[in-house]
Amino acid sequence: MKKYENFCSALSNMQEIYKYDPPYDTVILTGLVGLFEVCFEQSWKMMKEILESHGYEDGATGSPKIILKTAYKAGMIKDEELWLRALQERNNVTHSYNERIALGIVMRAKESFYDMFRELKKEIDKNWL
Repeated sequence: MKKYENFCSALSNMQEIYKYDPPYDTVILTGLVGLFEVCFEQSWKMMKEILESHGYEDGATGSPKIILKTAYKAGMIKDEELWLRALQERNNVTHSYNERIALGIVMRAKESFYDMFRELKKEIDKNWL
């Protein structure tokens, strides 16, 4: 399953966020934000594909928010609020030229989003493949 492989690769790359501590230079900060963004994109696209393959029709819409809500109802993700917060952060990436916003994204990625992605992988491996 290509989308699963893409997600696993993005998750592996996202571990890099723990190799850096503030203060970040501009290139590092931009790269760390990018690692989060790619992992989030790959995660919801993978969820969409898996939900569709399991007959969840809501997954066909393509909207990340609908996919997250469907994944929560299906038991694929446990913390809907955290995933919706991650979606909001992904939407904020377009403003990551603002250092305050970029720092917030990286901080939350380190504090909770990386573990959120790891939990998703465990759930997919255990119950959905």
